[in-house]
Amino acid sequence: MSSISTGRPTLILLPGMPLDAALWDHQVRHLDEVADPRVMELADCDSIAAMADKVLAQAPDRFAVAGLSMGGYVALELLRRAPERVERLALLDTNARPDTAEATAARREAVALARQGRYGQVIRAALPRLIHPDRLADDSFVRSVLAQMERVGVDGYAREQQAIINRVDSRPGLAAIRCPTLVICGRQDILTPPALHEEMADALPAARLVLIEDCGHLSAMEQPQAVTALMRDWLLRG
Repeated sequence: MSSISTGRPTLILLPGMPLDAALWDHQVRHLDEVADPRVMELADCDSIAAMADKVLAQAPDRFAVAGLSMGGYVALELLRRAPERVERLALLDTNARPDTAEATAARREAVALARQGRYGQVIRAALPRLIHPDRLADDSFVRSVLAQMERVGVDGYAREQQAIINRVDSRPGLAAIRCPTLVICGRQDILTPPALHEEMADALPAARLVLIEDCGHLSAMEQPQAVTALMRDWLLRG
């Protein structure tokens, strides 16, 4: 990833699990007037620390970062490792807490099924928890989500699940994050509901919290116009 200056801030976009650059298509296309958007693929790493190291190795000296779900865990790791390099932070449909024992058990079971040749079944079963109920009948949208998961594949899925299982508790460090921070959550996000975002926003000194209506966990795709508008404002604020 080039670090040549374009006169616009570099915006690193971090996908959730198990998604790829297509998650951020709308933001990449519509924020290029105010930023230089670059999506970082993470599925080749098996820890949040390794993902953060990959970003830091390829990003310019100073950058803005937005992470959705797992991408949010990586963004918070960046702030632990190199806070002086992060100019702005956006956390979308994520949380600052470590994995619960229940969630870890479910993740390990899902990985085991995926490795037994049932990956298609696993990713389809996840859809009702990932997207707003109204979107489940949107064949084009569902196909786009599943296509990302298929591109990540079983091995990438397993690595990302392992990274999420072993993530640290980010709550103790939130008060030290001083850069302008945007916290976005779909109102109907089942996986990381609004209360978890309120918890983060309350602890972050420079946070703005926005709940997006009629939206589940994949806000950047489900309500792309709203997310892009919020991110444009976040990028342009002094």
